[in-house]
Amino acid sequence: MLPFKLIYHEGYDLNLGAHVFPSQKYRLIHERLLADGVATPDDFLAPEPATDEDVLRVHTKDYVHKLKTGTLSREEEAQLEVPYSPELIRACWLAAGGSILAGRRALADGWAANIGGGFHHACPDHGEGFCVIHDVAIAIRRFQSDGAIERAMVVDTDVHQGNGTAAIFSGDSNVFTLSIHQEHNYPPAKPPSTMDINLPDGIGDDDYLAILEKHLHQAFHDFAPQLLFCVAGADPYREDQLGGLALTIEGLARRDALVFDYARRNVTPVAIALAGGYARRVADTVSIHVGTILAARDAARHAAGTPTAPRRAPSGSLP
Repeated sequence: MLPFKLIYHEGYDLNLGAHVFPSQKYRLIHERLLADGVATPDDFLAPEPATDEDVLRVHTKDYVHKLKTGTLSREEEAQLEVPYSPELIRACWLAAGGSILAGRRALADGWAANIGGGFHHACPDHGEGFCVIHDVAIAIRRFQSDGAIERAMVVDTDVHQGNGTAAIFSGDSNVFTLSIHQEHNYPPAKPPSTMDINLPDGIGDDDYLAILEKHLHQAFHDFAPQLLFCVAGADPYREDQLGGLALTIEGLARRDALVFDYARRNVTPVAIALAGGYARRVADTVSIHVGTILAARDAARHAAGTPTAPRRAPSGSLP
């Protein structure tokens, strides 16, 4: 049994068919966690869809209306880069509800993870790059509106810069946004985050981790969050189809452990959203995401003073 809750809904599948975004990964992660004995059915909670009121805390009324009524222009649909359908919209509202629930449980329990979400390219008035609405921003704005928190930090480890996150929280001194990403990759225009770490092509585990640790140290020195949202991308992996970095599955697990260790040492609740991942073998993407949950489990046990069992590589991972 895990020391925190996992948020999952079978409706997370975006129903994309043959697409580079393997939205079946959410179901496969759920199945792998159960099959490997990492989690039990009792560890999972199912979210309700976010309310339109919550979505409108981040997105414009006109954009939300178009999404709900299927009246996006051809250009707006093309910018999404995923086919529009009512099932897509339900999945995205569920993912946003999942990040709200993950944040709520993190504030109560210290840790939680949304098996979906992490749609960090969505902007207030449009979606892009497979991202329709920005679940993490919706969750943060909900908690700020409720008075549950004032200050939040987003640590985004996806291979692509979190341009939607940067745009939404631009000029907001109560939200610290850190994005570590490949510089010469999507999106072409990168609005400034609070802290952008622009990486050269082909960087590997050791250099990546040294750079990340330096910036995490500075971020937590400069800012004291009451909640950390970790947007944990699987796409810095060396065999990712949409990435150009060279991290191994082991290196990505070390990355997650590093982020969680900083949060633990700063007594910051952590909510995780599993973001992008487009490995040639979907099983590798699933293994990386399962590794994120294992790293969070170990950090949560450490925080509680519980000894951790020896780490076992997720099944399906590379040697």
